[in-house]
Amino acid sequence: MNEEPVTLRPIAEADLPVLHTMMNDPDALGEFQWYGWRDFGPIRRQFAEDGLLADHRSVLAVESGGAFAGFVSWRQASPRAASAYWNIGVQLRPEARGRGVGTEAQRQLVAYLFAHTPVMRLEADTEATNLAEQRALEKCGFTREGVQRALAFRDGAWRDVVRYSILRTDPRP
Repeated sequence: MNEEPVTLRPIAEADLPVLHTMMNDPDALGEFQWYGWRDFGPIRRQFAEDGLLADHRSVLAVESGGAFAGFVSWRQASPRAASAYWNIGVQLRPEARGRGVGTEAQRQLVAYLFAHTPVMRLEADTEATNLAEQRALEKCGFTREGVQRALAFRDGAWRDVVRYSILRTDPRP
């Protein structure tokens, strides 16, 4: 699909205005990510403090063809103190969607996290009606674990969410 190379890199200060727009523009976020207006101040402060690369949550830029196409992120989740894992996500600019950029960015993020952190498990969630993201996760080797009913409130309604996971020991496509 996408003929241009997809790469991940740390967020740069020059990315912040586009990141701000992506997080506060309903059209830029798309139908599955608009949860209302957000204060960008905490993100600017976190960027000033650690470049959005912290021990418990991080963000990397996604580039496609040398241009900022969106971002991937991960945050620590832990059902028990000795069982931490990462929950990952991706958000692309509208012009980068539907071309395989998100699939490749998530594939690279999986490889990066398994190479540089000792976690056994990565997980991702998406709304039950977001079929494109479900296909992307499955192309990356994630396994559908089930549906969590009425987990996300968006646009005046509770939405079901599908949970996916991939283990360090799972085969990669």
